[in-house]
Amino acid sequence: QLMVYSKVRVRRSAWRVFRYSSVLVIGLAYFATGGTAMADDMQACLTEMLMQSDDSTTVGELRALCGEQAQLDEPVDQGVEPTSQDIEPAVVSDRLEQDRKQVLQPFTLMAHKPNYFLAAAYNSKGYNPELFREQYADPSRELDDTEAQFQISLKAPLWVDLFEKVDIYAAYTNRSFWQVYNSELSSPFRETNHEPEAWLQFTPSWKILGFSNLANSIGVVHQSNGQGGVLSRSWNRIYANFVFAKGNFALGIKPWIRISESASSDDNPDIIDYMGHFEMRAGYDWKGNVFSVMSRNNIESGFDRGAFEFGWRFPLWKYPYLKGYIQYFRGYGESLIDYNHFVNRVGIGISLTDWL
Repeated sequence: QLMVYSKVRVRRSAWRVFRYSSVLVIGLAYFATGGTAMADDMQACLTEMLMQSDDSTTVGELRALCGEQAQLDEPVDQGVEPTSQDIEPAVVSDRLEQDRKQVLQPFTLMAHKPNYFLAAAYNSKGYNPELFREQYADPSRELDDTEAQFQISLKAPLWVDLFEKVDIYAAYTNRSFWQVYNSELSSPFRETNHEPEAWLQFTPSWKILGFSNLANSIGVVHQSNGQGGVLSRSWNRIYANFVFAKGNFALGIKPWIRISESASSDDNPDIIDYMGHFEMRAGYDWKGNVFSVMSRNNIESGFDRGAFEFGWRFPLWKYPYLKGYIQYFRGYGESLIDYNHFVNRVGIGISLTDWL
């Protein structure tokens, strides 16, 4: 019995050596044929299967199992167009995936709102100079109808995976309106809006009417123009933001509540009449062209004091770092100083990042 037991042990040991050697040889041979990425996957699968299987499993069976797994992992490409039910919310999920990768890196700054530069933005209604004349005691002061505009918007993580579900972010957005072509006034900045904010964010992946609800947040935001006197503008809000996606289409709904201020310190007590209580944004990615629209306070005001914005971000040949950008705005609230002035403006320039 002892001899039989010893023979069995020797056979099992020899079988284990054969299995490990076979896996190694197969992996090296496949790697040598030029399939580097696939060989790595096959070798990793074989190693994992080897550790989990019993002594009766053959190398051929392990290879078959790994082959089936590789076929399941490969994208399906049989010339059949996927249905709308098969399409994942790619544009938003890709953006969230980029954020997840970057958020794990220390000292990370990420894009928040779109970052762009409009070299020429023309307002057919003109910008009202009266407040500037009063502020600077200069009755001859004039403003150009064409200026440059740009926006810089960055965010950073403050706390990731709080309660394993919630992330905390902070962001700063700077939007500037530059009278760069106004040489008579030494090309001043007509207006600069500063917007720091902080929010809690979670990604539920709920399904609603065929859309995936990929991100929800609640936060607080301050916006001001850093001016004094008659040019001073500011307000504070608590907001929520709900992001939905389906394929290359994304929809954002952002309601807010203004934090009230005392009458003596409120520079713009009627700002809600023009800015409303929420805005909606939608974006669609078509072959690298990103089309976006924004609607704010149109329904609430009966289309009397609302705002509409359209953006088109398009490729510049095969240059990967910048895209062309056209933006059209019509309505109220283009900037804080013009929250109660009607603007009809179109601009062209370049874009670094977009909503998608």
